[in-house]
Amino acid sequence: MPVRAVDDKSSDTLVVVSGEGFWTGSSTLPHLHHFFAPVTLDAIMAAVEEVEVVVAHRERATLRVGDVFLKIDADQTRTDVEVEAMAMAPVPTPEILWRKPPVLALAALRGTALGRLQEPSTASSAAWAAAGAAARMLHDAPLPPWPGRSLDEFASNLDGECDWLVAKDVLPAGVVTRNRRLAETVFRPWTPVFIHGDLQITHVFVDGDDVTGILDWSEAAQGDALFDLATLTLAHEEHLEDVVAGYGTDVDRDLIRAWWSLRCLLNVRWLVEHGFGPLEEMPEVAVLRSQQ
Repeated sequence: MPVRAVDDKSSDTLVVVSGEGFWTGSSTLPHLHHFFAPVTLDAIMAAVEEVEVVVAHRERATLRVGDVFLKIDADQTRTDVEVEAMAMAPVPTPEILWRKPPVLALAALRGTALGRLQEPSTASSAAWAAAGAAARMLHDAPLPPWPGRSLDEFASNLDGECDWLVAKDVLPAGVVTRNRRLAETVFRPWTPVFIHGDLQITHVFVDGDDVTGILDWSEAAQGDALFDLATLTLAHEEHLEDVVAGYGTDVDRDLIRAWWSLRCLLNVRWLVEHGFGPLEEMPEVAVLRSQQ
């Protein structure tokens, strides 16, 4: 098989694939310059026309090679959490094919993602409700043994991110202040549940009206159930009622909207610094501007 290079220009990541294995490296990821030659790679590559860079930035990269996802993470503690969380979760998760640090190989899930942040979702209301039901199943499961972020940690992070957004003139001070006021309402005691921690719609796969699996468990922990529901419905408020219906119990929608503000305020700087497009194209920025 010829050597192929896949260059993700937005993140300066290069992946070279050959019949012997694959090599990945980046000027922004010097610690990820590695060569991997797991015994299964020849079989994986045999019928593959190309390698897709799903996401790549300074901390991690995910490649799709045929029906296999290769997750490369500089911090193996995140991978440890992902593997343990998937083993504990009572919802469908990808099959782990093999692990050769810093790479975790996962089987692709059947179906397609529930949607994308920046686009209208084509999934049915029933599929959104099924995602809400899956979240409820997870939240009713026994807690993972490791803690999540504390209220103090959230509050400290919020202070720093709001100061940066205003100081760098990334967003108008009025937008930051208004959303900060909303975000601070989530700082109240909650009963911790098993949360996914990054339950965005690209991580939930559906086939028709059924959830076939949930991806990317590296942020799983104990936390507020409403954080997951907010992440799932971020930039897709039109499906909030579908998700709540599937969740099966009434929830405080104002707190979900407050978590939208908090998540977006905490994420904008990271998105900017990791090259995820201009501000005007970021759904998180659109959410912040729309919040009242």
